[in-house]
Amino acid sequence: MIEKFKEAALVAGQEAMKIYETDFMVEDKEDGSPVTIADQAAEDVIIKILGEAFPDLTVIGEESTAAGKVPETCNRFVIVDPIDGTKEFIKKNGEFTVNIGLIEGGVAIAGVVYAPALGELYWGDCHNGAFKATVENNKIVSTKPIRSRGLDENNVVVLASRSHRTPETQSLIDRLGNVEVMAAGSSLKFCRLAEGAADFYPRLSPTMEWDTAAGQAVLTAAGGATIVSGGGPLLYNKRDETNQRAFENPFFIAVGDEQIISRFSLKSGW
Repeated sequence: MIEKFKEAALVAGQEAMKIYETDFMVEDKEDGSPVTIADQAAEDVIIKILGEAFPDLTVIGEESTAAGKVPETCNRFVIVDPIDGTKEFIKKNGEFTVNIGLIEGGVAIAGVVYAPALGELYWGDCHNGAFKATVENNKIVSTKPIRSRGLDENNVVVLASRSHRTPETQSLIDRLGNVEVMAAGSSLKFCRLAEGAADFYPRLSPTMEWDTAAGQAVLTAAGGATIVSGGGPLLYNKRDETNQRAFENPFFIAVGDEQIISRFSLKSGW
């Protein structure tokens, strides 16, 4: 299944790059967030490839959901963000990703994250670990296993959203003291943790399940964790009777090494 996810992500990334290299139009969704034709084109490709390969597997897509097409979920389903970091896509800074995550029993157990403009492909699952590949001309040319790093209290690197940093997030970063802050866009923040390039990613602003599932799966496979206030893991398939808050995440922190939680007294929340 992970191989088919990788194939779908590569093809979707190729479609996105065709649009990325043009003077594309930008529209606003009902929630005010931006969207381009690349979002829909990439999602269509992913749903087609996965639908043909796994006809009985439910696929939840960000753009389909925004259009009101929300299928019933079950214990096992796929959740897709065709372009995570649309603001980065619009800015053309390369830091946008294609995301495909597999959910089972509310847990993100496998995922693929592809940054086509950077030629970086990440994947991981709960049984086989996490990996990073270099992509050239839409072909994987090299692959290596990755692992999150242990905490070094004298060299803590914190990742902060390039486009969504809130005062609450900055306040938490300030509590950590003398740390290096690295800005990054999209689900690449999870991947930077997974490959041992950083230690801590606080997200105290809204996200949806499709924003985080694939990246969380990669990070978990690499030895890290994604934690909500109170200490539990970030879980999936969050629904209510009205469906008004479907798939909305609580605030969370992602870490390469869970020791950072006790080191900075974050057990009781933030």
